[in-house]
Amino acid sequence: MSRNLIVIPARLAASRLPGKPMADICGDPMIVHVWRRAMEADCGPVIVACDATEIADAIARVGGRAVMTRSDHPSGSDRIWEAVEAVSGDYPADVIINLQGDLPTLEPQLVRRVAELLDDPAVEIGTLAAEIVRDEERGNPAVVKAIGTPLSDGHLRALYFTRATAPSGDGPLYHHIGIYAYRKTALARFVDMPPSPLETRERLEQLRALEAGMRIDVAVVDTVPLGVDTPQDLERARLVIGETAA
Repeated sequence: MSRNLIVIPARLAASRLPGKPMADICGDPMIVHVWRRAMEADCGPVIVACDATEIADAIARVGGRAVMTRSDHPSGSDRIWEAVEAVSGDYPADVIINLQGDLPTLEPQLVRRVAELLDDPAVEIGTLAAEIVRDEERGNPAVVKAIGTPLSDGHLRALYFTRATAPSGDGPLYHHIGIYAYRKTALARFVDMPPSPLETRERLEQLRALEAGMRIDVAVVDTVPLGVDTPQDLERARLVIGETAA
């Protein structure tokens, strides 16, 4: 699948968990675990787009490639685009997979699943969601909901993303998972646009694409990967990876 390039944005500063990419998990920095999960997906070359030499050095030590980017990017998408442009001569991919750098327990098949959405030439951006099964998540604004119209079993065309409990009425709600596959042309267009009104209001970057009329499809999967945002999340990740390695 050489048409794909997986890019993992990693920023050393983090308000809730300072130095997050370099947090130790069973002897290796978190960013190294994420890089390994991306490599295991076997879905294309993997690079880390980072803003600190500590991250770049950690990736180089395990044989990976990191690209230094500016520290003042407003979003991960902008950081990814800088890295994509920097390596375009080495990796002439037409699909860019944005894999967050705080998913150390990610199941590699999720990377493959999001890439498959772009097998349809009409789809500009692909992403993932999982059905919400815990009642406390339905009204939690930290759990972003993906709203879409079904195209087939486990496949939605996105209509909206929101922090609210939506849609109303009977039926499932879907927890959005922030992993994306972009056509390179779509990513270029996306980062060139200013933040949109609904993006600013909901604090959800993907709404910029929908407001511009871009097509986003959603694959419904069975699991939500553990995102590490707090010290408690980090301890959970250490337990999961420690148990897997045992």
